[in-house]
Amino acid sequence: MDTVIKKIKTEDTYLIRKEVLRKGIDLPYKFVGDFDDETYHLGAFFNDKQVGIVTLMKSENNNFVDNQYQLRGMATLTEVRGKGIGKQIVNEALFLLRNDGVTTLWCNAREEASSFYKGLGFNIVGESFIVEKVGVHYVMTIDL
Repeated sequence: MDTVIKKIKTEDTYLIRKEVLRKGIDLPYKFVGDFDDETYHLGAFFNDKQVGIVTLMKSENNNFVDNQYQLRGMATLTEVRGKGIGKQIVNEALFLLRNDGVTTLWCNAREEASSFYKGLGFNIVGESFIVEKVGVHYVMTIDL
């Protein structure tokens, strides 16, 4: 498999966000904090085509007290699902955050993605909640 994970510009996340995360959903695909100095974005490239994304934002969640980041906008194109590319993106994010001294990564995971995150070592915190127009979500976290 010829997959490369690298930092990308904010704008390079928009196409996949719209296609995968916002398709048919009238919600913004641009996130508050996208251009903050401490935010960064990773892209996965398979055979030189961008096929996956993730955004990592310094964020405060009252469930956690440590140096924390939020994982947002994690998505891979349908054509590459099952190839382990999503796992590669998240593992690279974990590596980079650990090197930056971050101790907690958390996300608001869609119910259908919760098993993906569990497989990477994330745990559910608290009860499920509904995101309007999107569905059931869980706060999930992993200690770095």
